[in-house]
Amino acid sequence: MTSEVALIERWRSLLTSYNRVAGQLDRALQDRHGLTLTEFETLDRLVAQDGEKRRMQDLAGDMYLSQSALSRMVDRLEKRGLVLRAVCEADRRGVFVAATEEGVRRHTEARRTYLAVLADHLPSNGPGD
Repeated sequence: MTSEVALIERWRSLLTSYNRVAGQLDRALQDRHGLTLTEFETLDRLVAQDGEKRRMQDLAGDMYLSQSALSRMVDRLEKRGLVLRAVCEADRRGVFVAATEEGVRRHTEARRTYLAVLADHLPSNGPGD
């Protein structure tokens, strides 16, 4: 029984840490760059593709978002000119999304804030971290 209690306590501690850091990231990104944490994470995954488009279904799976939640968020990013959406020619049900030049620029600026918050809130692993 004590091992179950310890396991649950470790899980709750992890959630508390995550929520603290995620809250700081969300506030800093919104205040300085007009992006929510989820919007930044979406751009981050798209920019990591070096300009390649990503299938919405794959992106949703990577981010643990439902298709509809991702679709609404991509709508917001598209209206602001940060991403483009396109239908897959081979499979009309498939939708692709890619970061625009403006999306890459905004991501680059916001990434500095993202990394600064992470550095302030996450412990170092030691030399050469």
